[in-house]
Amino acid sequence: MANNRYNTPVALSPGSRLGPYEITARLGAGGMGEVFRARDPRLNRDVALKVLLDLFAQDAGRMARFEREAQLLASLNHPNIATLYGLEESGGVRALVMEMVEGPTLADRVADGPIPLEDALGIAKQIAEALEYAHDKGVIHRDLKPANVKITPEGAVRVLDFGLAKALDDDPGAGDSRNSPTLSLGATRLGTILGTAAYMSPEQAKGRPADRRADIWAFGAVLFEMLVGRPLYSGETAAETLAFVMTKDAPLEALPAAVPAAIRALLRRCLDKDPRRRLQAIGEARFVLEEPHPAPQLPTPIPQPPASQRPLLWIGVAALLAIALAGLAMIHFRETPPERRVVRFFVPPPEKGNFRNGPPAISPDGRRVAFAASAGDGQFSLWVRPIDSLEAQRLPGTEDAFHPFWSPDSRFIGFIAGTKLKKVEASGGPPQTLCDAPAFSAGAWSRDGVIVFGSPRGALLRVAAAGGPPAPLTTLDSSRQESAHSFPQFLPDGRHFLYYARAGQPEQSGISVGALDSKDRKRLLATGSSAAYAPPDKGNLGHLLFLRDGTLMAQSFDAAKRALTGDPFPVAEQVGSAFGVSFFSVSANGALSYRTGGGQQTQLAWFDRDGKPLGSAGAPGQYITVALSPDTTQVAVARTDPQASNVDLWLHDLARNIPSRFTFHPSQDWHAVWSPDGSRIVYAAGRDGPFNLYQKVSSGSGSEEALLQSGEGKRPHDWSRDGRFIVYSNQDPKTGFDLWVLPVGAGADRKPVPYLKTEFDETQAQFSPDGRWMAYVSNESIRTQVYVQPFPASGGKRQVSAEGGRQPRWRRDGKELFFVAPDGKLMSAEVKTAPKFEATVPQALFQTRILSAASQFVHYYDVAPDGRRFLINSLLQETASAPITVVLNWREGLRRGLGRGSGG
Repeated sequence: MANNRYNTPVALSPGSRLGPYEITARLGAGGMGEVFRARDPRLNRDVALKVLLDLFAQDAGRMARFEREAQLLASLNHPNIATLYGLEESGGVRALVMEMVEGPTLADRVADGPIPLEDALGIAKQIAEALEYAHDKGVIHRDLKPANVKITPEGAVRVLDFGLAKALDDDPGAGDSRNSPTLSLGATRLGTILGTAAYMSPEQAKGRPADRRADIWAFGAVLFEMLVGRPLYSGETAAETLAFVMTKDAPLEALPAAVPAAIRALLRRCLDKDPRRRLQAIGEARFVLEEPHPAPQLPTPIPQPPASQRPLLWIGVAALLAIALAGLAMIHFRETPPERRVVRFFVPPPEKGNFRNGPPAISPDGRRVAFAASAGDGQFSLWVRPIDSLEAQRLPGTEDAFHPFWSPDSRFIGFIAGTKLKKVEASGGPPQTLCDAPAFSAGAWSRDGVIVFGSPRGALLRVAAAGGPPAPLTTLDSSRQESAHSFPQFLPDGRHFLYYARAGQPEQSGISVGALDSKDRKRLLATGSSAAYAPPDKGNLGHLLFLRDGTLMAQSFDAAKRALTGDPFPVAEQVGSAFGVSFFSVSANGALSYRTGGGQQTQLAWFDRDGKPLGSAGAPGQYITVALSPDTTQVAVARTDPQASNVDLWLHDLARNIPSRFTFHPSQDWHAVWSPDGSRIVYAAGRDGPFNLYQKVSSGSGSEEALLQSGEGKRPHDWSRDGRFIVYSNQDPKTGFDLWVLPVGAGADRKPVPYLKTEFDETQAQFSPDGRWMAYVSNESIRTQVYVQPFPASGGKRQVSAEGGRQPRWRRDGKELFFVAPDGKLMSAEVKTAPKFEATVPQALFQTRILSAASQFVHYYDVAPDGRRFLINSLLQETASAPITVVLNWREGLRRGLGRGSGG
């Protein structure tokens, strides 16, 4: 890089730092300066640092204008626009902090020759969507070219450097040559055009102000280059290229013969040299790209009569036409619009599979239903079922997915897997991780590219749909003892959203409205689970849909005023819910999907080693965690109360078959662990936000005691046989679930110490009976597996499961280790723990109907001391097979009197 008074070398290299960022590689140079790859240690992610030349950084006026422009650019949140995170200054060096987009540039792709037609049109459509969004925000790119377009390994397009050319101009308002998109580095005068002449519009080449039509020209030039494999215009010098731009017609004859006529016409409109005749809005290009092969309209030839008969013929035609029009008018004004019928059909779970607890998510356009379900392998994933198809498609890479939600354009599906918020194209493809997220979160996606999400514990967070660090959005109301804001849904304005607020008392829980740009909130109604908004239909108000004692209710709702009107009326019966989420969703065009039943009904039942039933424990219910007492006379279970959407611990006397409630707080209590002598129970409880560790005497007398509290969620897994240690998982925002040990023996200081802390999730830890080993599960491999390693950690680990496994349990004598395979089979491996650990190849004992074979956080079964009997939380068959109900035109049924009250 030249060293002159406009440009000084950037003193950065791999290993050096700029503020908190550690430089890892130099990526190249551009019109603004050098570009580096760097590591952000605070958020544990890579970023791109665009270091500004002294030419720009030392110009106070230009930098002030640049910072103002950067604030606007940072507000662009769109999946096809690379995110600008901010500005960084250190040691006199200024840099832009940008999203690090992996993959080649479009220039790299075109360098290999023309791009296949369908691929090129798909890339162009994504570029058009990015431009359309930015133009709607008042931002013009001004420097669109293949080098400023990245294609990720997943095939997603990211447009880079929106508006930065304008931000760095000497005078962005002047109508002269300084309004060029890329600044010269070698000229003595700013504004001389350098490397982007081939993509400049004629008006830019003449030094005139550029508007969105300049981007449309550049879009046409980029699309031409993708299809032909060479630039639209090129000369030996920039001046010669600019001369071609201003004088030569676009060589559209060079387009391949396979290019549809509609695309040729689109290019002709984009590349018109007169901006007044050029395509005026990039959204029109998107429409063409979505349907590049329109059905031809072929006219029917009409025989021509002899010339002498033509006057008489036209008189007759005119008379017949008048009569026909009069008749059509009478029919038109007398006829009533055709009735839209209510259509109902069912979506069953995949073959040999079950639905995961949660709502089906119908796409905004009402064409597809997404849901989380397992198949024969027992692994939960996302599935998509088009409503005009009998088959659902599984989306690879979405294992362990929860709570799917759609992008506004029905193209992407957001979901939670473990402690990550991800998105995936509904048509398939590799998922993209957006950010860390609390486990079991649910989200909503705004039309402006903002995702709001929250879990059953804590307040709502927000993040750009392109990914990045999440930011707090709402604050829990301590006066109501709120413990969670969750299950959001955006209203039509894209600013306001509904959410479920869980409070200390059930009657104080309900639906509220919040906003992205304000801390103000408005409470709408009291209910025990989430709600959804159905947009207006036939000129009426929209509706707020919510559950009341298992009945799906609808009430007229003015979204602009955020106010309910009229009385609620029923829509469907026996709609399910669990943990504050209602099992239904609605689309913008009148489609409704829901699941019946109050969550998944299970039965605690005993089985022998061959899978033969030995009897049940208690009545069916909504049970979760299972933990036998050391003497096997009682079992501690977490049980859901569907009315209060709450989880409490219950103790079941196995000899007398009598249950008794153990915890009574309105927040959730689960993950029970018994002390070795059976006198105490430690459990996870959410009292003031995240789950913390509490303990209570197992007789139920006395009050609970806070054992360990911090700002990170915790789940206890086991208590060592000697009573000295409790192992638990700790949810770290950077590393996910880690294993920690809490000393609790006599004289212990109760200061937790990490046992396993990696970039993967480690959970479900179990001490071996002799206390020398620890069994646990980790997702460090492609599949979640069961591992064993020494305790304290002092050596290598041993993988026990072969084809995946979770929920390990030891036999009381330490000679056998059990776990659950992904397909729900109960597995056994004979083991030795001294002098070293050894394990045989695992063998299947029997097929279970365990509630969730794929659980990485919860034990749904326990083992009798002799390893001959197993108490399993088994899914009832009728609950497992209950289908999703889809109703098209659901409001038509209300108009025909199927509901009560005013429908708005």
